[in-house]
Order: sequence, then structure tokens, then C-alpha cells
Amino acid sequence: MTAVPDTHTGRTPGDGPAPPDLGELISALQSHGVRVEAPVERRTGGAGPSDSGMLWLEGRPVTVPTVTDPDAPTPYVLVPEDGGGNGIYRDGRRLAGVSRSRRPRFYDLSTADGVPYEKIALLHLDSLASTVVQACNYWNTADQCTFCGIGVSLDSGATIARKTPEQLAEVSVAARDLDGVVDVTLTTGSSTAPDRGARYVARCGRAVKDASGLPVEIQFEPPRDLGILDEVHRIGGADAVGIHVESFDPQVLARVAPGKFRTGIETYFRTWERAVELWGRGRVSTYVILGMGEDPEVTVEGCRRAIDIGVYPFVVPLRPVAGSLMADQRPPSSEYSSRIYRRVAAHMSLRGMSADDAVAGCARCQACSAIDAVQRTPPLLQIGPRPPDPA
Repeated sequence: MTAVPDTHTGRTPGDGPAPPDLGELISALQSHGVRVEAPVERRTGGAGPSDSGMLWLEGRPVTVPTVTDPDAPTPYVLVPEDGGGNGIYRDGRRLAGVSRSRRPRFYDLSTADGVPYEKIALLHLDSLASTVVQACNYWNTADQCTFCGIGVSLDSGATIARKTPEQLAEVSVAARDLDGVVDVTLTTGSSTAPDRGARYVARCGRAVKDASGLPVEIQFEPPRDLGILDEVHRIGGADAVGIHVESFDPQVLARVAPGKFRTGIETYFRTWERAVELWGRGRVSTYVILGMGEDPEVTVEGCRRAIDIGVYPFVVPLRPVAGSLMADQRPPSSEYSSRIYRRVAAHMSLRGMSADDAVAGCARCQACSAIDAVQRTPPLLQIGPRPPDPA
């Protein structure tokens, strides 16, 4: 009798233990990409985990760049196996079991006025995600964030400019019932309003929570008045918030995100401190992107300072987005990313912080980073060597 692979892990009985260092493997795959010999559900264009395949790697959600070209310069390959499973191989050696994601069922539905659900929100493995306002006041200006692709999806017709709370509530119920979604992440482009769009995304979150009961993270830029955070909290549409600085290196921030640079890193820290008071430790997070020329020491120290006040630094490698100003840049090496991961994860462990504290959003999902897998893989380096500057 042929063993049947587990739905999520892709492993079959008798495969043996999981790889001893899954964090290192995830980091390598996200740097080098993987060649696929079977169809993989992918997200192309726009913001989020763009131009990536969505996989369950030994039971963990992972997004990795995927290619089909047999001559692609990656040593990793996803191979279908007997019995219906899949494996990640390198040089003929099986490294991990994989389950491929399928096309979400809710994508085949539309609202009563004819808008496809797929244009309202997307499934990121087990998380529903939507950019509620697909526009940013930085886009197509000198202040445009060079890593961002928020306008790409809209220009391609893959989404609509503004999602209503009612639309998002409807889609979240369908995604929960048809595809097993466990949380919802709602983000928005920055606006020139004093709240930077936070009130609207919070109202959308409240509609989703009321309809689906799912935990929600909302993401927005620091509002001009910290009192707006209290308003957003009272709306009750968020279990967690993401306020993303992107880089702690001010020289890098000035180059890749001039608008955020003018907001100021200290403004982010003040905003995070108030947000932690409202939502709690570990329920406030920030993206920290590696591979943009940042100083590793400045990056690690910024992450440590964020952790100390209760903010989860969601460290990710640069994922070049097609159509963005950084489309042609390469991700950082896995060695570089792993050294940063180990040092930041060590400090999180020291301070009693982990992804378990997050109830929704990117820090809960973890698919675009290896930091949680690294943190859960002993032994952890408390103080690692200085990483080399990324190439």
C-alpha cells in the first residue's frame, strides 16, 4: 500500500525527521529561488509576496521565487514524488517535503455587482490579504519607495482602486468557509490625510471581524497625531498593527524611501511605543528589508531597540517586484540574511518574544521570512559575527 503524504507537509510516513536546520533552508530558497517541475500557485506583480510560489515546506508556510527554466541558476528543484507528494532536492538529495498550494476556491466567485473576489483580496497560503486603497501619495513622485509595487497591480487590471468594508467582509467569509483562512491582513497606501489612511483601513478591519470573526492586522504609516492611534484602537477593527519602517539605516531609507525618511525613524519609535501601549507586546510589527545596502550593525541594533519596546521586527530579504524601481536588483545572499536572522532572533528569545505573540498579519504568517524558523532551531547564536556587506 502506497503511503499518502500529509496535506500540509508533503511528507509521507517513513520519510524520517525534518531537516535539522529548516531556517537555513528557507533562507537559501528565498535567496536562490527554486526551479519547479510541477505547477505551483503563484502571486505575480503588485505588493506583498510578489512573483513567488506559495508552498508548505515541512508544514511551514513559505513564499519563494520560482522558475521553470531548466537552465535557471539555482541548485534547488521542486520535484513531484511517487504517491502524490513533492520534495525539495539539491544535487539529487532530498532536503525537505513540500505541499503545493492550490488555486483558492473563493477566486471563482464575484460580488453581486460583478467584481471578482480575486480583485478584492488574495490568499497568501492560509492568510487573506488586501490593499484596501490601491494608491499611495508617494507613487510616481520623487518620494516613491523603490521596492514597492502598489501601482503595478492596479495598472494591470488585477485589482480595483478602493475596496469597501462590505466587499472585504463578504470575501473574508467566503475565504474562511471555502479555503480555511485563519486571519486577515489589510494594508493601504499612504495618504496625505493626518491619519495617513489609518481610520479607513480600521473600519474595513472592523467589518471583516464582525462578518467573519477572524483576527485582523491592519497596516498604515505613522499618523501625524498619535491620538489617532487611540481612535483606531477604539474602532476595534484590529487585533494587531503593522507600522513598517523598512530599514533602520537612515542613509538607505533616504535613498529607497524618501517619504519615510522624512517621517523619521524616531517618529516610528514614538508611534510604536504608543501602539504597544494600546495593542500589547508582540502585536505591533515592522518590516525590516535586507539587501538594500544597509549597515548590518545599524540594522541589528534597530531591531534590538524595537524588540525592547515590544515591537516584532519582521526581517525579510528583498523580494524584487516586477515593475518596481528595484525590479532588477538581486535578493541578498542567504549567508548574509541568516547571520542577521540569528542575531535578531537571539534577542527576541532573550526578551521572551516570538511569532506566537502575533495573532494576525505577517508576523503570524511568517511565509516571507526565515526568522521564526531560525529562532526555533537550536542552538541559537547569541552574538554572531558581523555579517559581510551584501553584494
